[in-house]
Amino acid sequence: MDDNAEIEQQVRHWLEEVVIGLNLCPFAAHPNKLGRIRIAVSEAADEESLLEDLQEEMSLLDTSEESEIETTLLAVPHMLDDFEQYNQFFDLVDIWLREFGWEGNYQVASFHPDYQFADTEADDPGNLTNRSPWPLFHLIRESSIDRALASHPDVDGIPARNIARVKELSAQERRRLFPYLFG
Repeated sequence: MDDNAEIEQQVRHWLEEVVIGLNLCPFAAHPNKLGRIRIAVSEAADEESLLEDLQEEMSLLDTSEESEIETTLLAVPHMLDDFEQYNQFFDLVDIWLREFGWEGNYQVASFHPDYQFADTEADDPGNLTNRSPWPLFHLIRESSIDRALASHPDVDGIPARNIARVKELSAQERRRLFPYLFG
């Protein structure tokens, strides 16, 4: 297995075992079951190349039917290991969305191995809700978000439920679900 296939497999495992398995995103199971979640691996080692990869993935979403690709997870294994650098890069992503006219049609969500919510300690279990095996950019169609929000009875309660769910995990469950954090 090549490195990219292994990275893709790790992301898929995280998606299925953590995001869907713990029901952290109640909207992910259906598109995953239908094969509509694309997982891509960036070879970028600098910001310009990563922005090009993001543009390529966004263009693919833009030209694909939602029934083919509903959302994309772009793994970034060769850069942005530092969470603060990753967060700063997100400022560029916001500008990039506006510049290409994708703002309002797409959103980009963030996941990182060292994800840390503001006003939390690094070891706060609640941070696990956004901790992934690699720095990830989740490219999401606004139309998918609108449908999901309209069909869920308590969207505002999702973050609190997610934090409660990961706090309930035993040490053994955390090691099994997040081996890249405890390896």
